Order: sequence, then C-alpha cells, then structure tokens
Amino acid sequence: MSARSQDTSWLHRFAIVTALATFVLIGFGGLVTSKGVGMAVPDWPNTFGYNMFLVPFDEWLGKFGVFEEHSHRLVASFVGLLTIVLAAWLWVKDSRNWVRLLGIGALVLVVAQGVLGGLRVTEINQNLGLIHGAMAQLFLLLVCGIALVTSNWWRRVNLSEGDGAGFAALTGALVAVICLVFVQLLLGATMRHQHAGLAIWDFPLAHGQVWPATDEASVAQYNKNRYELQKSLHAQNRLYDAEGNPKTYLASGHDILSWHVWLQMLHRLGAVATLVLVVALVVKARRRLGQAHSFTKAGYTLLAMIVAQAGIGIWTILSNKAADVATGHVVLGAACLALSSLLLLAAKRCAFVAEAANATERLAKRSDGAAVDTGQTAAVAV
Repeated sequence: MSARSQDTSWLHRFAIVTALATFVLIGFGGLVTSKGVGMAVPDWPNTFGYNMFLVPFDEWLGKFGVFEEHSHRLVASFVGLLTIVLAAWLWVKDSRNWVRLLGIGALVLVVAQGVLGGLRVTEINQNLGLIHGAMAQLFLLLVCGIALVTSNWWRRVNLSEGDGAGFAALTGALVAVICLVFVQLLLGATMRHQHAGLAIWDFPLAHGQVWPATDEASVAQYNKNRYELQKSLHAQNRLYDAEGNPKTYLASGHDILSWHVWLQMLHRLGAVATLVLVVALVVKARRRLGQAHSFTKAGYTLLAMIVAQAGIGIWTILSNKAADVATGHVVLGAACLALSSLLLLAAKRCAFVAEAANATERLAKRSDGAAVDTGQTAAVAV
C-alpha cells in the first residue's frame, strides 16, 4: 500500500460532508418543486441580472419562491465546489484507481446537474426537471458510495468464515429493493413535475373506490370534485396564508388526466411492494446472520424508514400536498435509497472478504498437505 493511501480518515469525513450537503440540496430541490416555484428566478446563470453570488439580500431573503429557488442555486454551487475538492483529493490521496474514477464520475455528474438545472430554467422544460431530479439521486448514491469505500471499515472489515455465504444470499434482495425504491422515486418525481401529485386526494380509498375508474366521465367528475374542495378550503382560510401564498398545493392549474390517476395508483402499489420486500429482506438477514448482527439492525433501520416514508406519503395526500410535508417525503425517499445502496455495497464487500479469506485458507491447507506428502515420500525413500 502506498503512503498516500494509508490514512483516508479526513477524506472519508469530507465525503460524508459532501453527502450531507447533497441531502440539503435535494431538500431545497424538493421544496422548489413542491411549491411550483422553479421559475421564480427566470434567468440563469445570473439571478435577476445579478451575479448569482452577489445578489442583494433584500432581493431574495423572505420572498416567496425566490428564496427557495435562489437558495437551491447557492446550495448547488456549494455542493459543486465540495465535489471538485473531493475528486481532486481522491486523485491525490487514494491509490485505488477505481475509487479515483468514482471521484471523476461524481464531478461529471455534478457538472451535468448544473447544466440541466440551468436548461430547465432557460428552456422552461418540465422533462428536463424530471431528469434533473433523477440524476440528483444517482449523484447522491455515488457520493455515499465514496464515503463508504474511503472509511476504515471498508479496508479493515474482518469476518467469521460463515458470514460470506450469508451476505452473498442477501445481495439479490438488496438489488431488488434498490431498483424498486428508485422506480418509486421516479414515479414520485413524474407526478410532481407533471402536476399529478394530487390526482387522488383521499386515502386509503381512491376517489371513494378501491381502484378508481379512469373513463372520461369519471375523470371529469374528479376535476369537478377537486374544484369544490378548493372552494371549501378557501372558505376555511386553509388554501392561502395572509400574504396570499399557498398553504397547500391542491390546485396546480392543471386538470386531472386519466394517466395521472394511473400514475398515483402505481405509486401506491409500489409502496406496498417495497414494504413487503424490505420485510422479506430483514427476515432473511435474521435467518442468515442472526438478529444481533449489525447488518440485521441496519435492515431494521431501513424498514423503519420505509414505514415512515409510507406514513409521510399518506400525510402528503391528507394535507392536500402541503409543501413541507411533500419535501420531507422527497428527502426521506432519498435517504431510503442511500441506505439500501450502502447496505448492498457493505454486503458485497463482506462477501468478497469472506470468500478471499476462505480461498486463502483452502490454499494454505493444500500447501500443508503437499508438504506432508513430500515428507512421507522422503521417509519411505530413506
């Protein structure tokens, strides 16, 4: 091992800071989308003609929409700076070429994210916003992965002989969980960017039905019902605050379409499937590794997060898509994806180390056996 790769403790800590900053960035992005204020600042890379970093405070602090969007840009710039430093630090400090390439990959992703975010504003394109949101999740996974592989645990993991098969048995379930959580995040992002987040506003039923009808007459009735609900909330002063800013986002300015209803129902089914799959993962971890194993405990944490995520999703519906609740749903979803991905990396690492240890032991036994055979042959010859 070269000198430059012996101690990566501070590099590991810096990667954690970058990951945490990315969570904050995703939170601000979720808040911008939840409030529908992505165009509150209509120019880019400037802000109302000012250099982004030199905007007077009275131009954006405390201003609805502008504060969220400009803060999002500032945090994104900070994450970009952190990523540049992280990539350079990995290149200089870590001798593992594949880890250095992870740093380069993170740098490429963060630059692409910045460009996509700018094009979303200049081109006024919702689809670019959707891609922007999906890439943010991938960037988070990459930075979290870098934090794990630069940790002392990654280099010094030590296992009993039986652990390898147990971890290997869990990787398939973890891959399935990650794929399903990512699909859920994509469905949620599509609903948000296509204004379909409140195509259904009741729970556990959907427009009073187990599975809502999506014919033209039914969808027309849903739109009529939503209009009546909006009037009722407005009469109760629950739609706007004293300054005229929305409290909830039941009204998106767009009619409900049949595919919006389908999208919402698929998202609900996906939530149930994710919960079932994570329960199965935890049960499998208990059987293969034992209830007291740290990996099993991490699985319980993931299960608790998935349950909380489902609860916040229900709260989002029942609160008529209150922005802070919807944003919490986005951030916790990203955390679920990050934790499940870290568990997969940890399981793969443990399985690899255990297999390498077993292979070394088998080779040592064969070497000892060969030495014994050679000694016996020599004794007979004498």
